[in-house]
Amino acid sequence: MSTTERASYRLDHVGIAVADLPGMAAWYVDTFGLERELALRVEPIELDIEMLRHPVFGYRVELLHRPGSAPGPKPADPPQAALVEGYGHVAFDVGDLDAAYHLAVASGARSVMRPQPSPESGVRMAFVADPEGNLVELLQRR
Repeated sequence: MSTTERASYRLDHVGIAVADLPGMAAWYVDTFGLERELALRVEPIELDIEMLRHPVFGYRVELLHRPGSAPGPKPADPPQAALVEGYGHVAFDVGDLDAAYHLAVASGARSVMRPQPSPESGVRMAFVADPEGNLVELLQRR
């Protein structure tokens, strides 16, 4: 495969398994301005899916629920997340970090790291945990 072909790759979506599919879909829609793109069921494994899409940037968050699922280990903060191999967090680039952070917390997120300068020059960051404890990073690059 050529470098040009690989350069056409782009992130399509991130998938997050949740306990409360309607509640978490509403939270991501209300907090991050996502829109419901589709809902479907994979009957053989009783898997329900809500695909949420950002109306301007096009990225998607796929929420999945299957009866009998159980919570896995969820790191409490970024340093703990870096000790667990695999998924650690999802990050959103936001226009106003302080407003996005306060909206997320007011909408039911747990504050993990208040807005502050990032180790990356010229970037500010914050972390919250969504209502089910999944880490979400908020970045302001502008």
